[in-house]
Amino acid sequence: MDGNIAPLSSYEVNRALEAQITELAGHLNAATYRFLSLIAEYDRGGGWSGSQSCAHWLNWKCGINLGAAREQVRTAHALEQLPLISAAMARGEISYSKVRAITRAACTATEEYFLMIARHGTAQHTEKLVKYYRRETEREELSREQQQHANRALTYWYDYDGSLVVKGRLPASVGAMLVKAIETAQEQLDREHVSAETPDHRSTFAARRADAVAIVAQSFLSGEGGAGAEIVVHVDERTLRERSSGRCSLEEGPALAAETARRLACDGSVIVLIEDEHQQPLSVGRKTRAIPPAIKRALKARDAGCRFPGCPNKRYVDGHHIRHWADGGETKLSNLVTLCRFHHRRVHEGSVQVVLLDDGAVRFTQPNGECLEAPAPSPSDWTRLVAQNEELGLMIDSHTAATRWTGERMDYSTAIKWLLGRRRHVSAETSRALPPSRDCPPRVYAAKCDDEGAWQ
Repeated sequence: MDGNIAPLSSYEVNRALEAQITELAGHLNAATYRFLSLIAEYDRGGGWSGSQSCAHWLNWKCGINLGAAREQVRTAHALEQLPLISAAMARGEISYSKVRAITRAACTATEEYFLMIARHGTAQHTEKLVKYYRRETEREELSREQQQHANRALTYWYDYDGSLVVKGRLPASVGAMLVKAIETAQEQLDREHVSAETPDHRSTFAARRADAVAIVAQSFLSGEGGAGAEIVVHVDERTLRERSSGRCSLEEGPALAAETARRLACDGSVIVLIEDEHQQPLSVGRKTRAIPPAIKRALKARDAGCRFPGCPNKRYVDGHHIRHWADGGETKLSNLVTLCRFHHRRVHEGSVQVVLLDDGAVRFTQPNGECLEAPAPSPSDWTRLVAQNEELGLMIDSHTAATRWTGERMDYSTAIKWLLGRRRHVSAETSRALPPSRDCPPRVYAAKCDDEGAWQ
């Protein structure tokens, strides 16, 4: 080392590190935007069809927590409606934390203002403004309790395909109790990663709610220490064994597919009922479990949850007979595998083939012949991120993603007033295109302190 070169001071070292950190933050912001864009496209295309949802696929393939993955899918779709926010994130200017918060409240009329806050404020500023703004918009929605009570109604019927259709209108207070019960059940499902989702993110949430309703109903019917809900299916032995035409229906309900009855019989209780030609009972056997409790405990200890590749579900699972007992398959560990309700349905109704290999591994083959496996994630070099962004023409430096806030007080009241005014203005312009806004967003950061230390 040249002795004439003075070593860097600790201040200079820290400033150099600070510049590297803030520059890399900008590259990460731009890369995260591309990541979200790919997620939105992948979700629309349904490329994750082997999993329960795009979020479950991210949890499996990318090692992302399921709750965080769902939020990324939501944010990815919301960004498609916010071009200014999208462009700023694509340039590396604002972080995912800020974008995630903004997409909960912004629209085309207010995204410019939210973008200004995101550029100049911290993530906490952005999140608090979104929270306060959503609170104020909710207060503008007036309820009519008496009218709600007078119009309350609940109807249900079986549709042509056998699905139960429910339609209702409840007062806000009653509805709040129902929603709370559903949300509580849904949270329980989410914690255990068992909600069955559908290709479109918007309908995904609806499907998860439907799963939660099933848990609410099951909880009420079983109660503390109860025997659980009992759903009776009448199916002819030949229909169950050969999947041929014959009686197969819910008791006092619509017909079921024979394969659905086989799925329910995989891990249910069975009562043999012998009838004459007029369907009059001649003898009734005792109720037995398809999988005895001892084998059920051993199966739970061995599999510890759903064995479908990448599925983290551990509760609300069924024991699946690889070779169905109606076909002569034995009820033993070597012929059983644990599946969650979603994947159990896919195996039966979706014609997914299951094979338990000699080493204990389980292979799932889809109807197109594709085998589902979970490869180990490969490490990546972060320096490639910078090169990729430069190839895209992104000029990101230490100032791109750095927050412009210098310590001023955030005036949330002024910000919310402007946002609400802008929102009302847009609502009034439904009959024609919104002209360019001439009103400049107000400055919401105090410039300095007076002599006594109060913010001006």
